[in-house]
Amino acid sequence: MGLILQAHAAIFILGNLVASQPLAQSLKETIKITAVNFNGEQMQITWAAKDYFPDRTVTFFYRFGTALQNRAWKQCPNYILDRGYNSGCLFKTEGPTLNISFKDKNGTEELFNYALKSDFFIKPNPPENVTFSWKGDRVTIECNKPKTPARCLQVELQYTSKYDKDWQSRKSACCKVEEQGFDPEKCYSFRVRLERTLDCNRIPYASEWAEVTAWRNGSLLDSCADDIKPLSDNVILLVSVLAVLVILLIQIFVCKWQRFQKSVMPVIPDPKHIFSDLFNDHNGNFQEWIDKTDNAMGQTKMECVEHECIIEERTEQEDEKEASEKLCELSNMNERDYLSSAHNTCLPPAASDTVSFRSFKFCMNEDKYVIL
Repeated sequence: MGLILQAHAAIFILGNLVASQPLAQSLKETIKITAVNFNGEQMQITWAAKDYFPDRTVTFFYRFGTALQNRAWKQCPNYILDRGYNSGCLFKTEGPTLNISFKDKNGTEELFNYALKSDFFIKPNPPENVTFSWKGDRVTIECNKPKTPARCLQVELQYTSKYDKDWQSRKSACCKVEEQGFDPEKCYSFRVRLERTLDCNRIPYASEWAEVTAWRNGSLLDSCADDIKPLSDNVILLVSVLAVLVILLIQIFVCKWQRFQKSVMPVIPDPKHIFSDLFNDHNGNFQEWIDKTDNAMGQTKMECVEHECIIEERTEQEDEKEASEKLCELSNMNERDYLSSAHNTCLPPAASDTVSFRSFKFCMNEDKYVIL
């Protein structure tokens, strides 16, 4: 019975090993890692855990030296986590040749292994003791030589002023760089860093930038903001006067423009007042409003009809007769009635007889005076 159990266990283990071989082979072909050797002192290896080992925790092992040296494997002392899963490792650099191995959670089954040169992935430290030397419009920047070979490094200088949109760049072999054409009246900001060349690195890693410094004509400043001079009182007064003049000119222009618009393009009256009764009295009912308007205009026309004047020709005899009658009527009026009707016009008293002279008739009063 014991032999049978041992046989089944052996088959089970063999089955796991066989099943893991395609996985390891596929990982060798597709997995990508990122290696950074910080100034030849500390290694950092990272991998995309969610892409290559989804929902799975792996252990990382490493060792420095060749296969002939056959050094012991070391487990990662400091893991980098991503969503709770191991995605990187930090450990001390111990040599130029590095072997890495990914294993399962228990560290018994190897999933992937790889060998690389740690010297090909060095990222230098920022430059130290950076000095600036000014001579006219030329500046020389120098820094200390790092621990790594200087032939594998170059210095990158960047500078800018308030008149530049972007940083201006200049590269030179380690550990000195010169640049000329600087205006002694301007303030410049400088920054420097070291960069590994492709002759020594598979990836040209560059260091972090050194501290930014501000210079003007060989003098060190706290910042280029100190180089901005405040406006003088005369300039402030001039700007204020110009602002007032501009405001006045704008107001005059607006007034002139309004007059010009009225002369060229007169204001069109708003028709809403003409048809106010259409909306107020008839609620927009056009038919009702037009009927009422037609009726009102019809009545107005009837009231304003002009009557024809008929002029009849009168004969001379009829005129004489009418004049005589009027004279007689005036003579028969008493003084009071006449004064009230004629208003201070003197007319003779009433006549008792009439006198004819040719075709004219005259009235006589009691004193036998003829009234003309």
